[in-house]
Amino acid sequence: MLTDFEMGKTTDKAQLKQRIKACEEKIVLQQQKMRTAKLPVLVLIEGWGAAGKGSVLGGMINTIDPRFFKVWASAVPTEEERRKPFLWKYFIKTPEQGKFAFFDSGWVGQTVREQLDGKLDAAGLAARIAAINTFERQLADNGTLLVKCFLQITRREQEKRLDKLKKDKDTAWRVSEEDLRENCRYDEYAKAFDAVLSATGPAERPWQIIDATERGEAHLALMEQLTGAIDRALAAPKVAPPVVENRFPLLQMPHLVDVPLGQSLKRDEYEQRLQAAQQRLRELHNRLYRKRVPVILAYEGWDAAGKGGNIRRVAAALDPRGFEVLPIASPEPHELAHHYLWRFWERLPKDGHVAIFDRTWYGRVLVERVEGFAKPEEWQRACNEINEFEAQLADWGAVIRKFWLQIDPDTQLERFRERQIVPEKQWKITEEDWRNRDKWPQYETAVDAMLQKTSTTFAPWRIIESTDKKYARVRVLEEIIAALEDVL
Repeated sequence: MLTDFEMGKTTDKAQLKQRIKACEEKIVLQQQKMRTAKLPVLVLIEGWGAAGKGSVLGGMINTIDPRFFKVWASAVPTEEERRKPFLWKYFIKTPEQGKFAFFDSGWVGQTVREQLDGKLDAAGLAARIAAINTFERQLADNGTLLVKCFLQITRREQEKRLDKLKKDKDTAWRVSEEDLRENCRYDEYAKAFDAVLSATGPAERPWQIIDATERGEAHLALMEQLTGAIDRALAAPKVAPPVVENRFPLLQMPHLVDVPLGQSLKRDEYEQRLQAAQQRLRELHNRLYRKRVPVILAYEGWDAAGKGGNIRRVAAALDPRGFEVLPIASPEPHELAHHYLWRFWERLPKDGHVAIFDRTWYGRVLVERVEGFAKPEEWQRACNEINEFEAQLADWGAVIRKFWLQIDPDTQLERFRERQIVPEKQWKITEEDWRNRDKWPQYETAVDAMLQKTSTTFAPWRIIESTDKKYARVRVLEEIIAALEDVL
């Protein structure tokens, strides 16, 4: 990578100008083709401090319609970013279909800096690299074109540029302590960059090393890399990416048909256990906040299984300042223009807070599968993608519990009819509910597959028998308490 990269190649000035102009003309034409093909393009520009990332980026976007790109500059993590998973601030900034996202440094630069600052040990670095590769592969599998470039300059060239910037009061502010540290420890940083670039540059998503000694040459190289990559992506045949095998430990789960549904609680016992459980959860919530432990509770289940009432009993035990209930409906158009997990990354809680999802990312392997909104190859990939997503949350420190509320068809029919009769419940029943009921066998098959493939040791499913709502409410509360007591 960096250590064996050949520096010093030059281009005739007239030819340089001509080739840059040709690239600019090409990218103007490519923009419409990208929008037609719904091709999202993510450009990551890493490199040394003072290597000229900003200037080459500025030259590159001059010919792009400003309505169709965003530029993100890396900076010291904000308080909110420090309280979210490492990849959160990057995932939520990924481009929509047909648009560009340019990153002036990003997840690789941050990883190298944190490694050399002593914030990442060997195990942490390995986990970080695995997360980066997963992140990039998931984006690519979903159709995003990734163009990754590193701007290379020598130690002497960096020192010269930094000195020049410092001497001018109008540019001195651009020289950061990090830039000066880089130059003083150039060899250490070069070795670290080389290792991370090598570990995150597979053949299908390679790094391009660009000699940034001459800014015009760097501008040309970046433009040719970008336009060439777009041409190849637009011309490539649409081939479904392979389904990645699950690599996470799974728990054995029963099939829904084998789940007994006779559990119930009498009113007195229900009230007693409910009150005790809510009091205990209230105590644990205070401890969660103090220790900055994030909690993610995910609810799925049959229509009319009692998710809403169940969630209300959990929420009643929590400090309202420290939790959020997130009802998930059909994705909006701008959400459909992103990776399907994007809208869930956006909604992740801060550490110390609780997020309660009423329906979840599992729609990909349930309603989207059954109703045909996702292609077979998409929902077949999704189980492993979801396991990877939840593994990153668990590595962040999150407690994850997922509840499937189980009832039988007769119970559902009884509750549907009640909703039709009782005026204050009529809003709860829709034509879609009846259509879904007609597809009970297809949904049951999909749920069984989901439970078998995504109940991991770090994010287990709990099948909650819900023909008696009182029993289901207490059971969920006690499951949450047990999970929290394990980590607190």
